[in-house]
Amino acid sequence: MNLAELIHNFERFFIVYFLLLQASYLSLNLLSIHFVSGYLKRHSNALDIDIHTGLEPPISILVAVKNEQELIAGSIKALLQLEYREFEIVVINDGSTDDTLKILKEEFKLVEFPDTSRKRLKTKTVEAVYHSTTQQNLKVLDKHNGGKADALNAGINYANYPLYCSIDADSILQTDSLRKIVTPFMERSDTVAAGGTVRVANGCHVEDGFLVKTGLSSNFLVTLQVVEYLRAFLFGRLGWGPLNALLIISGTFGVFHRETVVEAGGYRTDTVGEDMELVTRLHRYLKKIGKPYHISFVPDPICWTEVPSTLGVLRKQRIRWQHGLIESLLMNYQLPFSLKGGAAGWLAFPFMFLFECLGPIIEISGYLFFIAGLYLGLISIETGILFFFLALGIGVLLSMLALLLEEMSFHIYTQPRQFFRLLLAAVIENFGYRQLCALWRYWGVCTWLISGKSHWHDVQRSRDWAEHRKNMI
Repeated sequence: MNLAELIHNFERFFIVYFLLLQASYLSLNLLSIHFVSGYLKRHSNALDIDIHTGLEPPISILVAVKNEQELIAGSIKALLQLEYREFEIVVINDGSTDDTLKILKEEFKLVEFPDTSRKRLKTKTVEAVYHSTTQQNLKVLDKHNGGKADALNAGINYANYPLYCSIDADSILQTDSLRKIVTPFMERSDTVAAGGTVRVANGCHVEDGFLVKTGLSSNFLVTLQVVEYLRAFLFGRLGWGPLNALLIISGTFGVFHRETVVEAGGYRTDTVGEDMELVTRLHRYLKKIGKPYHISFVPDPICWTEVPSTLGVLRKQRIRWQHGLIESLLMNYQLPFSLKGGAAGWLAFPFMFLFECLGPIIEISGYLFFIAGLYLGLISIETGILFFFLALGIGVLLSMLALLLEEMSFHIYTQPRQFFRLLLAAVIENFGYRQLCALWRYWGVCTWLISGKSHWHDVQRSRDWAEHRKNMI
């Protein structure tokens, strides 16, 4: 094979790969648009009233915390005000070295309570169990540090209700989010998990632990992530949901059937992607034992969270996400090789492996190959244009479609200037930002291959949006 044939084969490989990638995303987009249209019709106000009649199943809210002394009191007070019939809050203090536990004791008048739980999931030692004397539905576990997954397993051990919701201590739920996210459990008895939408809190206005006004941060890096989150949740997860092939429910906001999670073994503590790994394992476990199940995504219950505002913090996040993705797929490699794999095993898993796991390597290699080939005159201008149209032009289309779907459906950002700022970001993110993220994910693959494992790192957060929580009364 001569040099010309080799270059031609590489051209075809990269063009076919990007064509398949964008065709897959467009297919998910069409599924999402169809689903949202039907969802909005089914969940009109009249029907919503009929479904939510105060008969929602009781739920345990698990909040794993470590060194959250500034926000913890306001966060718990906000959760106590959620519009829901019956719920409990289980705070898991995972070895905090600051005054987190002290503040909880003072704010909620905690008293130590006898430990009577059934420890079905193995965790680090729980030193003490506290109950609030002012809030009957609040308990606090004080345990040795074991990481978020270990803390959630401890929370599951001490939870009283059949469903549990895991959220981060610095996240913000809308008052009706919990009521909306349990809808799949009320509509289908075989539902074992449901995820909601996560949106960007940076730039929003928060009072008394609740988001009272949406906004966009003046930091354009944050605005780029707003578009990215819209695309990931409104298209990516919406598209997989109707196929029962959703492999990711964000650890920031998800509801699970507690007994099913316990049967599957709870959260694994040897991965930084414990949220995706659990959902992927639920697919594998339930298909293996032949038990009917459904894993849903619900687009309108919203959890607001802070995203990185600096390149350094964003880089660490994306590398960690890539490590978690690799580990989740490898730990459940049997799923795509099972005859019972269904859409999760035969469609979603290969998609994640080819386009999300290996994708950064192929994308970066494709950009370098075509740029070098055009510069050296080894690739024709027409072929280069075709490649960059597939890589960039359709990317712009996908981002703009996500923004359009948001405007047509939920319309969270109501001001015209917000829409135009997001529209600008939808275009700009494809010319530098997405390539930079791909480069970090590429590095994530390389570092994981070298070390074979990954670790959690503390991430700096500005939390300027959360100032109102500190003075909450």
